[in-house]
Amino acid sequence: MDILIYLYRIPALLLAMSFHEYAHAVVSYKLGDPTPKAQGRLTLNPLAHIDPVGFLTLWIIGFGWAKPVAINPMYYKDVKKGEFLTAIAGPLSNVLMAFVSLLIIYAGGYELVVIGPILHQLYIYNIVLAVFNIIPVPPLDGSKILYSLLPYRYSYVLEQYENFGQILLLILLFTGIISRVMGPLVNLVDFGLRSIISIV
Repeated sequence: MDILIYLYRIPALLLAMSFHEYAHAVVSYKLGDPTPKAQGRLTLNPLAHIDPVGFLTLWIIGFGWAKPVAINPMYYKDVKKGEFLTAIAGPLSNVLMAFVSLLIIYAGGYELVVIGPILHQLYIYNIVLAVFNIIPVPPLDGSKILYSLLPYRYSYVLEQYENFGQILLLILLFTGIISRVMGPLVNLVDFGLRSIISIV
C-alpha cells in the first residue's frame, strides 16, 4: 500500500511543480520579459521544469526543488509590480490547482480507481507547495514578494544577504521550525478551500 502511495505521488508532484514554474514563466512573459520563452519555459512539459535531484528528494523525503524560472525585471514597465505578480503567480497557481482537484474529488472523482488517489495527492502537494513558497526566506517566492513590497532602500539591503537565506532555510527545515509554521497555514488553506467548495 505504501508503494502505491509513492507511485500516486509521481504524477501529482510532476503536475504541481510544473504548473507552479509555468505560472512564473507565463506571467513574466506577459509582462514583457522574453527570457522565459527564450529558455523554453512557456510549457507545462515537466521536462522543462523538473530538476531530477530536487524531484527525487521531494518525492522521497518531502523536501526538494524545481528548476527556477529565470526572469529579467528590467523588461517590466513597473518593476516592483512585475516582480510581485511574477513571484506570487507560482503559489497562486498551486492554490488554483488544489481547488480544482478538490472540486473533482467532491464531484465523485475520489471514487475513480487510480485517478482518485492521484487527485488526493495532487491536492495535498499543491497546498503544501503554495504555503511553503510564500515563506519570506530566499530563495522561496515569499522573499521575492517581500522585496517587491518594500521600498528599494530596504529591499536592496535584504538582497545583499540573499545567499545566507539558503542556509537559514536549511536550518529552519532541519530544526522543524518550518513544519510548525506551515502546519496551521496548511490547515487554514485546506479549511478555506473546503468551505468554498461546500458553498459552491
